[in-house]
Amino acid sequence: MNKSELIEAMAQEADISKAAAAKALDGMVNAITAALKKGDTVTVVGFGSFYVGERAERQGRNPKTGEPLTIAAAKTPKFRAGKTLKDAL
Repeated sequence: MNKSELIEAMAQEADISKAAAAKALDGMVNAITAALKKGDTVTVVGFGSFYVGERAERQGRNPKTGEPLTIAAAKTPKFRAGKTLKDAL
């Protein structure tokens, strides 16, 4: 399912226009992004939690030359599914 299909499904489920569903989806994504940038965790009860994970610095290799290189530490967004979502699957 891509973004436009998700917007269409949201509009049908909530009985709202596609434009309103698109606005709601964009608002939700922006709010989650802003919270994660601040380092907060976003929990939607019954669905799951979005949080920031830490990836340590590590050694890698340039696939073209085989030369070793250092890959910098990074913060990555992660999602942990909630019980209700897991049970639905």
